[in-house]
Amino acid sequence: MEAVAKLRNHPTSPRKMRLLVDEIRGLQVEKALALLEHHPQHSAVPLHKLLWSAVKNWEAKNEGQSAADASLIVKTVMVDGGRTLKRMRPAPQGRGYRVRKRSNHVTLVVDTKPAETKKEAKEAKKLAKQKTN
Repeated sequence: MEAVAKLRNHPTSPRKMRLLVDEIRGLQVEKALALLEHHPQHSAVPLHKLLWSAVKNWEAKNEGQSAADASLIVKTVMVDGGRTLKRMRPAPQGRGYRVRKRSNHVTLVVDTKPAETKKEAKEAKKLAKQKTN
């Protein structure tokens, strides 16, 4: 059972947000929250709140279950461009340079870690053994 949380029109460029999002994609929720809590980048604070919101949404969907016991992972995170505010900055000789203030939309999905079947575990072990040889 997965849960979704969305952040809309956050005033940071999508590229800056994607750099941060790439660090937490696929991590366990506890590790991702700890990483975002101590990350120096400006966008870490709203992303931390978004991840926390997704965890609470998951708990609301699955009443009686704790997120800590379920070993949640950050399944998917998408960053899309939001609206762009166009402003003018004074430039030499009476000109004006256009400044684009970008924003983004973030969609975050958390899910329980899928349990590996015995067959999949055996195949993964076999592949790891082949790589070492």
